[in-house]
Amino acid sequence: MTPIQAPEIQFAQRLASNEMPMRTKAIKKLQKYITVRSQATDGGFSSDELLKLWKGLFYCLWMQDKLLLQEELSNQISGLIHCFQNVQTQFFFLETFLQTMKKEWTGIDRLRMDKFFQLVRFMFRKTLEMMKSKEWETSLVTRFLDVLTSQVLHSTSGAPAGLQFHIMDLYMSELAAVGSAELTAAQNLTFIDPFCKIASKTKDRILLKAICSSIFSVIVDQAPFAIEDLMKEVKASGVGVDDSDSGQASEEEEEEKVKTLKGKKPAKKTNLDEEEDEMLHLESDSESEMLDDKEVGPVLQFDYSALADRLFGLASRSNTSSHNRQRLYKVIKIFRDLSEGVFPQDEYPEEVSTDEDDDEMFGSRKRMKRGRGFGEEDEAEGIVGQAHRDVCCH
Repeated sequence: MTPIQAPEIQFAQRLASNEMPMRTKAIKKLQKYITVRSQATDGGFSSDELLKLWKGLFYCLWMQDKLLLQEELSNQISGLIHCFQNVQTQFFFLETFLQTMKKEWTGIDRLRMDKFFQLVRFMFRKTLEMMKSKEWETSLVTRFLDVLTSQVLHSTSGAPAGLQFHIMDLYMSELAAVGSAELTAAQNLTFIDPFCKIASKTKDRILLKAICSSIFSVIVDQAPFAIEDLMKEVKASGVGVDDSDSGQASEEEEEEKVKTLKGKKPAKKTNLDEEEDEMLHLESDSESEMLDDKEVGPVLQFDYSALADRLFGLASRSNTSSHNRQRLYKVIKIFRDLSEGVFPQDEYPEEVSTDEDDDEMFGSRKRMKRGRGFGEEDEAEGIVGQAHRDVCCH
């Protein structure tokens, strides 16, 4: 007598079927199955069972070749995280997803890489949305960052470089898109703290450069617009036009401060260390690259002084290598300047990176556009991911 297969194996087989109707039906049944089973007090699923499901889900997307259906399927797969009725199991789902991607990553060919880039983005988006629905509870954020560190960033994670770089590329934009309206500067600092720790400890110089480019450089790029958004919030909750003269004067001072910060042109420094531009990708201030408020997407608020202090505390430790310390000290100086209203693009307008190898690996800095929807950003996955394909594909 043939033994009865476990439900997870049956689902995996149907999800990886050659027939699209069977795969579609399996996804719908899986949504109901997860909802019912995860209501158990222990969460209902073990890590091994979720790994089996992810094997089937991986090949379900692998088999889908039509572009529009790929996006819909990626949305359905990532949306399964909301079917789980237990928070712990939701994080098991994310963790086993990352484990599956690490295992399968180097076997993904160039023609299929874009849809898996998209799936990774959607999974992080849905996870952030889950935490947002629970009002960014501290314990959930801590658990999320633990998974991110252990499965992606840590030297023992075994994550392929291409997967690491892609997650860093999408991290700030997805966090801003989901949480910019609610997250405080202190919370945002918590969300990037794992990257700060890894930047101080890693022996991988390419990973250090990637963190500087994808995390710290994005914060620098967003700084002028984050300050403007903050000033708008202050004005919206502050004294009105019809109030006292002192209130009107305060508003005028705030407006003048924003104009001053945007237009300030400090004296240009000489003998600029080229490594600083290489690391933070500070570009020319040509008119084609200058952005006004309408062109910038959601931005995150940061306490630049607190961020500089945190990085200094990590960089000054005795076990931090001299190479990492020197690079982080340059980043710290920029954040110190930002806390005083000095923008590096104003200070060094004509200096650009001359390291061709870095340009090939990381590309030029991409800035967000205000009002660009998730769909448009997802279409850009092929462009953003091109820099990583040589690393992660055969």
